[in-house]
Amino acid sequence: MATTLTRPRHGTVIAGVCAGLAQRFGMSPFLVRLLFLISCLLPGPQFVIYIVLWILMPKAPY
Repeated sequence: MATTLTRPRHGTVIAGVCAGLAQRFGMSPFLVRLLFLISCLLPGPQFVIYIVLWILMPKAPY
């Protein structure tokens, strides 16, 4: 499990936010992406949170 929240440089689909969250919490990137897509069916600021995380999460140095 990673100790910091960063966006990986490899294995990303759009910006690497879901892949970074998956690495940080020891989950499958596919599962995190699926949960995000399902959450988009509910009302709320999911896209805004994704964009904010995209801006705030640094890219991994490797």
